[in-house]
Amino acid sequence: MKKFRLYIIASGLFLVTAIGISSCTDKFEEYNTDKTRLTELDASGVGNAFAAAQHRGLMFSWQLFQSLFSDLQAQFFANTAQAFGSDRNFMNGNWLNGAFNGFYSTAVPPLYGVLSETKPGGKAANPAIFAIANIWKVKVYQPITDNWGPIPYSAVGNGLKTVEYDAQDVIYKDFLTTLAKSVADLQAFKGTNVLGNNDLIYGGNVDNWIRFANTLRLRIAIRISAVEPALAKSTAEAAVVGGVMETNAHDAFIRTTANNFNTLNQATAWNEFRMSASMESIMVGFADPRTSKYWAPVPGTTATFKGLRNGYQPVDLGKPANSVLALSNVNDRFLPANQNTNPFDVMMSAEAWFLRAEGVLKGWNMGAGTAQQFYENGIDRSMRQWGITDAAAIAAYTASTKTPAAVTGVVDSAPLSDITVVWSADPTKQLEQIITQKWVALYPNGVEAWAEYRRTGFPKLYARIFSESLFVPTTGVIRRTPFTIGEFQVNAAGVAGGITKLGGADNEATRLWWNK
Repeated sequence: MKKFRLYIIASGLFLVTAIGISSCTDKFEEYNTDKTRLTELDASGVGNAFAAAQHRGLMFSWQLFQSLFSDLQAQFFANTAQAFGSDRNFMNGNWLNGAFNGFYSTAVPPLYGVLSETKPGGKAANPAIFAIANIWKVKVYQPITDNWGPIPYSAVGNGLKTVEYDAQDVIYKDFLTTLAKSVADLQAFKGTNVLGNNDLIYGGNVDNWIRFANTLRLRIAIRISAVEPALAKSTAEAAVVGGVMETNAHDAFIRTTANNFNTLNQATAWNEFRMSASMESIMVGFADPRTSKYWAPVPGTTATFKGLRNGYQPVDLGKPANSVLALSNVNDRFLPANQNTNPFDVMMSAEAWFLRAEGVLKGWNMGAGTAQQFYENGIDRSMRQWGITDAAAIAAYTASTKTPAAVTGVVDSAPLSDITVVWSADPTKQLEQIITQKWVALYPNGVEAWAEYRRTGFPKLYARIFSESLFVPTTGVIRRTPFTIGEFQVNAAGVAGGITKLGGADNEATRLWWNK
C-alpha cells in the first residue's frame, strides 16, 4: 500500500469520501467509480445483483478491513512489513476510511437494489429472494457494526447528505427481527431452489439458507448474552429448534472463478504477513492435524512451523529471526496461483456446534446433547472441513492432553495457558476450551475471531511487543476502530450522533454495547 488519492463521491445513499488506492497489486479496489448509484433492476437483473452483493459483501476493501486490522487483532497472522503500523495498534485513518467507504459504496448498492426490487410491491417481487437478501444483509452488516459500533443502518438510502447513525443495540435487535421474519417467510419455500447459480454460496437451496439464518441468530444470541440475557436465551433456543448448521454439507463458502477471486489468496502475494506466535503456541502445542492445512513449513524444512509475535517495531522486523524466510507462510491453497479456485469461507457448521456448547454452559436448551458432545462435534466438523477424515486421528486429537507450547524467537514466550484439548472436568476451563477450539476452527475468518476474543478474552493471546495506540497498551485489547475521516468531513452531524450513541470516547479503547 503506497499511494492514496482522495475522491469525493455524491451518492444516492449519502455523501461519502472514497480512497483511491494503488496497492501492492493494482486495482485491488476500483474506488474511482461511483458504485453507490443504483440502477433499476428488472427480474432478469436480480440474480446478477445478488451474486455481486454476496461477493462484494465479504471481499470489499478486504485488505483494509480485514487483513490489516481484524486478522492481526485476532492474531491469526502477524505483520512482517516494517512500514505497516496496524499490528502495533496504530489506527491508520486512511485505511479505515477506505474500509468503511468500500462497504457502503461497493457492497451495499447491489444488495439494496435486490431488496428494493424483490420486496412486496416491487417490480420483481419475490418473497423467497427478498428473505434471503435480508439474511445476507444481516450477515454483511454485523462485521461493520462490530468494528465501529454505531453505524449508518436504517437511514442508508435516504438520499440526504446527513445520514443518521443507529445505536448498536438497535441494530442488533433489528438483526434478530429481520432473521426471524426471513426464516418464517422461507418456510413456504422449503425444499425448493431460488436464484440458482446466482447464489454463489448455496446455489439457491432454501433449506440451507434457513439453517444459515438460524445459525446467524445463534451467533448473535451468544454475542449479546452478557447484555441481553433473556433475549439471547429465547433467540438461541428458537434458532436451534428451527434448525442450525450441523454437517459439513451445510458449510457456507463463496465459489470462486476466473472472474470471482479469493482476496486472501491475492493478498498473500505481497509477503506482508505470516503465522502468529499465538497460532504457533496453540496449534503446534496441541499437535493439531490442521496445522499443515493452514500453514506451510518454514522454508527449507519439512515439518517446522514457526510464528511471529505481534507488534514488533520496524527495527526488530528487520532481524533475520523475523524474516519471512524464517516463518511459516500460509498453506499453498491460499497462494495467488489458487485465487480463482480456493473458495472463500463464510460460516461453518463447526462454529454452530461451539456456539451450542457455550449455550449449554449458560443453561440454555441447545437440543439433545451435552456441552462436551457439542464441543467434540465442533472439532470433528472443523477437521472434516479441512480434509481430515480419519476418525481415529480425530478421536486421538479430541482425547489429547497436550497443552499450548512455548515459542522461541527474538522474544522468547512461555505458553499462556495450560488447557488441553480433551474436555476438562473443571468448569472454570470449559469456556476457554470452547473458544480456543472455535478460534482455531474460525481460521481464516479473523473478523469473527477478533469479535469473540473481545467478548470472552479467549483464547489467551500474547501481548503485543509494542503499541502505538495512545489508549491501548501492549497488554490491552483494541475494542473497536474509530470513526472515519470521510464521515467527519461529509456526514458530520451523523457521525456526531454516532459518538453520542457509542457511549464513550471515539477511540479504540471504548467497548462496544455487547462488550460492556
